[in-house]
Amino acid sequence: MSAGRELIDETTDVLRRLVRFNTVNPPGNEREAIEYLARYVGDVGFQTELLGDEPERPNLVATLGDPASGPTLVLLGHVDTVLAEPSEWQHDPWSGEVIDGALWGRGALDMKSQVAAEAVAGASLARGGWRPARGALKLVFVCDEETGGEHGARLLTTRHPDKVRCEMLLNEGGGAVFEFAGARLYGVCCAEKGIFRMRVTARGTAGHASIPRTGENALLKLGPVLVRLAAAQPSFVLSEPAEALLSELGLNPRRPHEALEAIGRSDPALGVLLEPMLGVTLVPTMAQGSEKINVIPSRASLKLDCRVPPGLGAPEALARLREVLGEALDGLEVEFTEQVYGNSSPLRSPLMDAIERWLAAADPSARAVPVMLPGFSDSSHFRAAFPDCVAYGFFPQRHQTLVQTAPLLHAANERIDVRDLGLAASCYAEIVRELLG
Repeated sequence: MSAGRELIDETTDVLRRLVRFNTVNPPGNEREAIEYLARYVGDVGFQTELLGDEPERPNLVATLGDPASGPTLVLLGHVDTVLAEPSEWQHDPWSGEVIDGALWGRGALDMKSQVAAEAVAGASLARGGWRPARGALKLVFVCDEETGGEHGARLLTTRHPDKVRCEMLLNEGGGAVFEFAGARLYGVCCAEKGIFRMRVTARGTAGHASIPRTGENALLKLGPVLVRLAAAQPSFVLSEPAEALLSELGLNPRRPHEALEAIGRSDPALGVLLEPMLGVTLVPTMAQGSEKINVIPSRASLKLDCRVPPGLGAPEALARLREVLGEALDGLEVEFTEQVYGNSSPLRSPLMDAIERWLAAADPSARAVPVMLPGFSDSSHFRAAFPDCVAYGFFPQRHQTLVQTAPLLHAANERIDVRDLGLAASCYAEIVRELLG
């Protein structure tokens, strides 16, 4: 089953308009994009409300139906983007040009494409006269996700919880097809890893850089740390979603090392993408030494970005650090600079059933599998605010695969196959109809 031409064209048009709003965050300036979406869905019957704490950064909550009469399904998305350097792109990152069947621009994947598909799905249903037989459909489009969601999903779920309370939610984090052992698979993101960032500090003695032995260079003490981090092998601490993924791939979750090797042999790029789901990752991202070029630093520090599966925390992060660094950690100071626990939703639910039924019709040779997001999304705010909410990341892409899509996220030349825009809009419309009547 493929999306109709009209649905592809309408979703493409909405995405082109969204891409042309420069919403790089910071500063954001998302108001024009949010107001455009409010008009687009408001004109077909959605009740719309703008909520925010800064004039140029509102969030849109658009409602169709009565939340008091049954479950609420939220289609969630953010309209802010990371920066883009035009000189690095083949085409203007704010043009929304369609070239050889792909729409180019910052946000074409992350995640104005999903916002467009969700808006078109809701608008097409409402325009045709559909209304929920029970409950409500809410389109929640937020201004701020790329810097943590303080002005977006966090604001809505903490200061306006009754406006966005829901039992089911679809957001970013999964959906691009990948292949393994002859099977076509669509990942449904059921969980997100936690963030346990650390600072590792070395101490020494200051001195004049022109006479190297007058000081004890703290920066050099971090050299062995970087060498060990570069040579670190994968960590294997499997959570429920990771175990389920390996089982779905026909691999033994009790032998994750062998499973990862099998994935890498099949497709090295796929192995790189799936590896972070299988354990604790530890990556050096920032270093600081002397503040003056001619002073031997008495203090030097290295910042590490550490991600751990749901259910794990600081002890597992420290254990991984000790495992990787060994004796290189002796004499160094370690402190956490950020601690955010991972989050997850049940692997089985009526929402998952609806996704699987849609996929069985749309791509009969494929199946859905659970995946875990190595990074962060706004689903975390909704899971924290509404513990009974089942939140999944799912933006189906049949024509542009996971291996093709992942390298374009936050990178130059971001683009999406327009056929997948129509596919996603069709998916959301079908799931909404099934779950809300």
